[in-house]
Order: sequence, then C-alpha cells, then structure tokens
Amino acid sequence: MNILYPIEWAVAWIMYLCHKFFVFLGLPDGEGAAWVLSIVGLTLVVRIILIPLFFKQIKASRAMQMIQPELQAIQKKYKTRQDPASREAMGRETMELYRKHGTNPMASCMPILLQMPIFFGLFNVLRNLSNIAEGNRDAIGPINQAVAQAAENSALFGAPLSGTFLHEPTDPTTKVIAAILIVLMSATLYITQRQLTMKNMPPAALEGPMAQTQKIMLYMMPVMMMISGVNFPIGVLIYWVVTNLWSTGQQYYTISRMPTPGSEAERRLNERKARKAAAKGIVLEEDKPVIIEAPRGQRQQPQRKNRKKKK
Repeated sequence: MNILYPIEWAVAWIMYLCHKFFVFLGLPDGEGAAWVLSIVGLTLVVRIILIPLFFKQIKASRAMQMIQPELQAIQKKYKTRQDPASREAMGRETMELYRKHGTNPMASCMPILLQMPIFFGLFNVLRNLSNIAEGNRDAIGPINQAVAQAAENSALFGAPLSGTFLHEPTDPTTKVIAAILIVLMSATLYITQRQLTMKNMPPAALEGPMAQTQKIMLYMMPVMMMISGVNFPIGVLIYWVVTNLWSTGQQYYTISRMPTPGSEAERRLNERKARKAAAKGIVLEEDKPVIIEAPRGQRQQPQRKNRKKKK
C-alpha cells in the first residue's frame, strides 16, 4: 500500500465534504466551481489546524534571531579550535543556548514541514483523478469513479484542476492559468518571508551568518517554487497561493499586535498608539530602558548590630 494513502484518504474526504458544503450553499453539484472551492476549503481547514504551530513558529523564529549575538559569541570562542573536544563543547553550548531560550532551528520550519504530506497527498489525488474516472484505479475515500469524473471535468477559467503547465495533455489556456498561479505562488511566498524577517526583527538581529542565510533563502525559496511549479497541477497551485495568502494575513495580524522588541513593527505600533493617544489629548511617555548601575569601589562588609560602635 502507498505510504501516503492515509493522507490521500484524509485529503479526499476533506475535499469531498467541502464540495458538499458549497453545493449546500447553492453551487451546482457535479463538475464546476464547487470542486475548485473545495481546494480552498481544504487549505483553510489545514491552516486552522496549524494555528497553534504557527504561533510556535513565530516565537521560535523570533527567538532564533534574538539569540544571534550569543550564537556569534560561541562561534567566535571556538573559531580557532578545531579539535573534536572543542567541537563537541561548541555543540553542547549551542544546544544549551537553544534550550535556555526554548527554541531550535527546526521549530521555525514546522508548519511548512507538516504541510508537505498534505501537499503530496493532494498532488497524488489530483494526479489520479483521470485514472479513477476511467476505472483504472480504485477509489480514494469518497472519490469514486463518478465523483472523480466530476472533479476531473471541473476547471479554473478553463484550466482543469489536474492540468499542469508542462506535462501533456495541456493547452494554451492551462499554460496561461498555471503561469499566473506560479507567479502568484512565488510572489506571495516572498512577501510572507520578507514580512517575517525584515519587518519583525531588530537591526542587530539582521546581521551575522544566520541572517545572511535567511536573506539568501528569501530569494531562493520563491525561485525554487517557480521552477518546480511547472510540474504542479492547477489544484496544487491553488492550494499554495491560498496558504501563502493566509500566512501573510495571519503574520500581519500577529506582528502588528505582538511585534519583536526593537523591530520596525514595534516602532510602527508605538507610532499608532501615540497617534490614537494624541487624538484623545493624552501624551504617552516614551519607554526607557532601566539601567542598573553596578556598585563601585570596595564592597562594604556586613557588621553585626552588637559590634557597631556607639557614638
């Protein structure tokens, strides 16, 4: 049995139930817009389930950026020490730093990683619609031959859900729609990543090796998605465009209300608060860091009361 079959089965059921929901709202049953919207429904269901992980991702990404000065200090400490014991000590101190701040490099990638099985499940369901419709493959959950025929004949502006930009059978309409969706998918992914890294981090966190790596990935990921997108069915492209739009909106809402201290987003939040307060005739005091001065000179020795000299 295909290892992804449970995921395909779950994807098929969610799409089927979303299709029935849109039919209940008045869209025609069988082939048509209800099947296109069922993919949108699938995306929303998945993203709602992942909301708790999204907040963990924001927290982990923020923590990873904020600990960059400490990570750089550890790297500098062991820069000239390449022996196994030093490398082990460096790894141990790095892991202790991650544990102390409750983060790790993989935590910020969890929502994307957990969506990958959904992506492959949807990819396989759409790819096999024609085989199920022709009776060459068994049903996947509720998607039997009749249902697969209706889904296979559904299209977005004339482009079938199982059609791709590159692979036959295809036509000019499918290529145009696929190209538009590929551009939207890559653009929304870029906007989502830029929003998280450039707007919600203090200037100090935007320096260093990890920050440079993130800047490279900011451009590389959309390019990789654009290149691989020519192989994605129209339905999968719809899924990624909708999930990227959801991520952008979700991040904007979160960042605008809970920005990272010292970031551009926090400055804008403070400006909005000041404008609202000024409209009501209230002047907000600027928050200033509390400076704790260390004691200077020799520390006074404690004395017992009965040893103090009487004047």
